[in-house]
Amino acid sequence: MNMPAASNQALIGFGEVRHTRLKPAQHAFNYPTYFLMLPLRSMQRHGPGALARNRRAALSFHDRDHGDGSLDCLRWLDALLQAEGIADAQGEVWLHTYPRVFGFTFKPVSFWYCHTTEGTLRAIVVEVNNTFGERHCYLLDSPRYGQELCADKVFHVSPFCEVEGSYRFRFMRSLHAGIDRTVARIDHDDATGPLLQTSVAGTLEIVNPASLRKALWRYPAMTFGVVGRIHWQALKLFLKRVPFVSKPKPPELFVTR
Repeated sequence: MNMPAASNQALIGFGEVRHTRLKPAQHAFNYPTYFLMLPLRSMQRHGPGALARNRRAALSFHDRDHGDGSLDCLRWLDALLQAEGIADAQGEVWLHTYPRVFGFTFKPVSFWYCHTTEGTLRAIVVEVNNTFGERHCYLLDSPRYGQELCADKVFHVSPFCEVEGSYRFRFMRSLHAGIDRTVARIDHDDATGPLLQTSVAGTLEIVNPASLRKALWRYPAMTFGVVGRIHWQALKLFLKRVPFVSKPKPPELFVTR
């Protein structure tokens, strides 16, 4: 399935994050958010436009916040795909990620949508960071927009979830009546069934001075808020007596297929 025709400029999405825990205690929240959707190959050829890249700004994107921390995250991604035997993802790479805001960022999860030169989705890399400074990638080979995709959970994220079970992913990107919209959903199932249901969705706009002001005025402390909400929700789970899980060692392999 080809991605919808869309701008080859950097985009910013305005939408909502949702999270529902089903057991052993019911717990749910949602909050407004914004995120970047970056066409990295187009940006490599034509520059980042109005988006500050690898330099200080109120809202910016830095390559070293991803992958191996190098100054060229696209080169890192291409090397990762080659090492995993995927040589035909030479088309556009759209990176869905949080920006730095006033120099600070925390990226719980980023999504790399890798396409062939014909525009067909070839692979998705789900890049996960935890609050212990660790990082892991799940590689979804030959995915389809709208299709449910699965991967075993091997990386510790929450102190209230065991490293067991599996993830179910679903990704959508649509362009209708000039409105470009994206949805990424991740559900976590343990041995007894569904445990967590999470999603992030938003409507995409071109990154320009007006959309950057909109993001900063509406959510001036957005990335600080991400970390704050993580700890606030953890406190609520603790008060609900959800069992605490000690952090295990990270997986030996950096990439899980």
